[in-house]
Amino acid sequence: MANIFMKEGHRNFSWEKLGDIKEGRKELGEEMPVVVYRMLEYAINDILTKKFGPEKADECIREAGHLSGSEFAKNVLPLDADFNEFISVLQKKLVELKIGILRIEQFDEADGSFVLTVAEDLDCSGLPPTNEVVCNYDEGFLSGILEAYSGQPYHVREIDCWASGARVCRFKGNVIVSPA
Repeated sequence: MANIFMKEGHRNFSWEKLGDIKEGRKELGEEMPVVVYRMLEYAINDILTKKFGPEKADECIREAGHLSGSEFAKNVLPLDADFNEFISVLQKKLVELKIGILRIEQFDEADGSFVLTVAEDLDCSGLPPTNEVVCNYDEGFLSGILEAYSGQPYHVREIDCWASGARVCRFKGNVIVSPA
């Protein structure tokens, strides 16, 4: 078997590079504490902020989330399902993987805009209040999922967050309309 990290483009993310986790972690299993995930995400965010500033760091984290969301959708979700089935499977997978509890508050079929919440969000639930929204990765993750499903680019932004004092993360999204 070829070493995937030695190939050209080895730094490019794809679903296959996640490997066979069940095979590789026979004793420890597939799960890990949230604190380990947050250490990785927050340390990367800290370094990106110090090197490039907060706006660029947020953009990089969002882009990483988008890439992950797109790969997640293509490999885990039924992209050919109707909207209700797609959302139902997405909700189940997010709970199964302990990412969060997704609820749709509003969805406009005509233009694809939505408001949704994620309770017990992996990125922020339990953080001390800072009066800011911090789930940039989730913004990208959701936009990547929705783009993979709809074939249209999405703009997703968090409008409420555990860190801003809410008890759920609330995201607002819409299709990005290209100028004609």
